[in-house]
Amino acid sequence: MRLLVDVSVLLLCFVSLVRAVTIESCPLANGNIILTKAEETITLTCVTDHGIDPSDQNELQWYRNSAQVDLNESNRLYQSSLCVQPITKEDNGVIFTCQLKGDASVNSSVELDVQFAPDLNDTEELIVEKQSDVVLSCETRANPAVTMVWRKDGEVLDLTTGGYTTTSDGITSKLSMRNVKREVHQGTYMCEITSSVFGIRSNTFKITVEDKTLQFPQGPIIAGVVVVASTIILAIISRFDKILKWCKRN
Repeated sequence: MRLLVDVSVLLLCFVSLVRAVTIESCPLANGNIILTKAEETITLTCVTDHGIDPSDQNELQWYRNSAQVDLNESNRLYQSSLCVQPITKEDNGVIFTCQLKGDASVNSSVELDVQFAPDLNDTEELIVEKQSDVVLSCETRANPAVTMVWRKDGEVLDLTTGGYTTTSDGITSKLSMRNVKREVHQGTYMCEITSSVFGIRSNTFKITVEDKTLQFPQGPIIAGVVVVASTIILAIISRFDKILKWCKRN
């Protein structure tokens, strides 16, 4: 019986020595994920359990991914708070970790799930020459992922005709046109994205195709001007005495 009592006392002592930190957040986390949107604000509060001795060794530290966050001295013991504002799309996937300075194994983390849409809502007017190449670009990076279509004059663009090609790297979508023709390529183009969270957004491009202008070969013209000017200067120098005598007589 005495042995059982001693074991119980040892277990109670062990439990009292267990240390932990927890993170409270606004908005509330789902597990360790905080769902938020760009331009919003989140607050994080790291709280220690009552068994932690408030010494310098047990002060709290915050990390944003692997970079330590600079804290005021008054914001390190018992509990420590962070305010992140405004949230940006670059914060998506960032992990905030709170830990004890004296024991990094005592820690807690949360990850930001930042929802954002592509930055679209512009209108651009382009004047291009016949037989030139044109590339239109639209941002498509978003969370959650979006669907995108290219339109011409309000209709979904038929990519099988007109020499159109599209590329996308998950961040930017591009529409390329080679050997532009007025009857084929002139018009109003739109990149239209659809988001389950933010709805429909788009960029508009108004393309006007003009006749190709005749361009003079600037290099040969400049070279010719230099040759003529040099010839005139040399001629003046070679006849300088005659010119001077003529000037004196007159």
